[in-house]
Amino acid sequence: MDNRMEPTKASSRASQSSDVGATPLATAEQVSRKSPTVWNRFRQHRLAWIGTICLAVLAVLAVIAPLVAQDPYTTNLQEIRQPPSTDYWLGTDMVGRDVLSRLMHAGQVSLSVGVVAVVIFTVIGIVLGAPAGYYGGWIDSIVMRLADIVLSFPTLVIIIAIVGILGPSIFNVMVAIGLLGWPQIARLLRGELLSLRERDFVIAARSIGATDNQIMFRHLLPNAVAPIIVASTIGIASAILLEAALSFLGLGVQAPQASWGNMLNEAQSLTVLAQMPWLWVPPGLMIAIAVLSINFVGDGLRDALDPYLHHR
Repeated sequence: MDNRMEPTKASSRASQSSDVGATPLATAEQVSRKSPTVWNRFRQHRLAWIGTICLAVLAVLAVIAPLVAQDPYTTNLQEIRQPPSTDYWLGTDMVGRDVLSRLMHAGQVSLSVGVVAVVIFTVIGIVLGAPAGYYGGWIDSIVMRLADIVLSFPTLVIIIAIVGILGPSIFNVMVAIGLLGWPQIARLLRGELLSLRERDFVIAARSIGATDNQIMFRHLLPNAVAPIIVASTIGIASAILLEAALSFLGLGVQAPQASWGNMLNEAQSLTVLAQMPWLWVPPGLMIAIAVLSINFVGDGLRDALDPYLHHR
């Protein structure tokens, strides 16, 4: 009797062990199939998706402005300060210019200032932050102390001083913002490279004769690009706000060229604020929509590029 039961028990144990061993494999396959891509994670972020659509609309309006809008510099002294109508959808300004046309052309200036300024300080941050994080030592100390010095001064005050010395223009605004925005990028990249430089793939790259520049920019930088993309995206919003503040103060984009900031300059009068909202509400809304949309996109990119957030 006992001998007859032995094969049955053995076979049941074997089947149980095979089931236990197959379960992790099936689970791993299911996880790999269900693992969302970066694009899917970004698309599931509703605010980021809304921000992307809003930014796309603003960009399209800025691009097609020369094709569909009126000349933003044409004045009509017989149509000064006219409220919105069928002829002028957003009314006219102090010298009879179409507010809608100026608003669309101003989008080209404000968005381009944000993008170009961010490109400048991102490049500076990468050039300074990569050696600081890779080499460490005295190079790291010099770069970080320089970043501390730049961060210790009020950004807007320093930019006003730089623009005041160089003269107000759109180019000087881009350069001033770009020269003062790099410390955040440099610090982020330095922290990432400090944690990556001792990994096995770096040791393997050294063993096959890769140079320091190749290791930094070919192997380490691609693995640290996610936080840089997020910081640069959010930096565009800050650059747009700085440009608007400088143009409002008369130190940024100069008339007759339009930007959202210098369009708000006309709102300094109590009469305009109380009785002519079409002169300051549209540019104010454009700045708010652009900045909020960029921040939403930055939050979505942060969540999409960090897979660990989805396993907590």
